[in-house]
Amino acid sequence: MTMSFTRRCCLLLLLITGLPGWSQEDLSLLLQPKVALNYAVSPAYAHNFSIAQRVSYLNLGEETLAIRNIDLSHFSNFKLGIRPSAGIGILYRFREAFEDENTDEVRFTEQFNYVSRPNSLRFGHRLRVEQRLFPSQTLHRFRYRFALDGPLEGKKLDPGELYWIGSLEGLLSAGKGVQPVYALRTSGWLGYLANAAIKIQVGGEYRIVNLGKSNRPFLFLLTSLVINL
Repeated sequence: MTMSFTRRCCLLLLLITGLPGWSQEDLSLLLQPKVALNYAVSPAYAHNFSIAQRVSYLNLGEETLAIRNIDLSHFSNFKLGIRPSAGIGILYRFREAFEDENTDEVRFTEQFNYVSRPNSLRFGHRLRVEQRLFPSQTLHRFRYRFALDGPLEGKKLDPGELYWIGSLEGLLSAGKGVQPVYALRTSGWLGYLANAAIKIQVGGEYRIVNLGKSNRPFLFLLTSLVINL
């Protein structure tokens, strides 16, 4: 992959996410493929298992190719009615094996989700609280995400058709003895419903970390394979 090709990919994904341009010297570009497995135990209770890998391609404008971490996670989701649902999850992030200066992380998550579908579009509101456990400290993160999605053809998504997803999320991280850190994420996905069991998604996510201070930008190139059992 050449640098010029990478620039074109970044520009395309920034257009997808709808954010303004960036300075290459400030940008960090990462690749993040993911495989997720959803298993419905009952109409009101479902499991989600996933594995994701994060690979750094650009770091502050300098070319690099290195694995940053691997995430293993599990989520339990409970429907509270037609629209609301709640979930709890655990994630283990392997970092020490790839970056000596970083440590592994255990993360617990609690969330509340509310969705509505007034027409062919679906709107979603998600509140999340996370406890990020490191050997030397514990960080608490609070997140709100607004998302919407819909089919690219007609009012209903059928197998063999494409769909899109867009989202905007704000985050606040806090902990004992550390300054609060604000962040903003916006993402765009293009998905393909292969059949009732398989979805394939590609997209990008633009993140601004330490909002209002350093405003460091990150761009993620995302791929996802979702399997429903």
